[in-house]
Amino acid sequence: MELTDQQAELLDTIRKQQGLETIDQAAEWLIKQRMRGASLKLTGRNRALHAVGGPRK
Repeated sequence: MELTDQQAELLDTIRKQQGLETIDQAAEWLIKQRMRGASLKLTGRNRALHAVGGPRK
């Protein structure tokens, strides 16, 4: 994939921070993080859940 100098710098920084070997691995890591965050927003996961009412007698 072709990258601008700024994009390559960003991916290299991520590569170093995450201990990855290649810029491609850094790009994959970044995409997975973004997808994980988007899915959490979509599903509402990690929100507090509270019981509504209780068993009726």
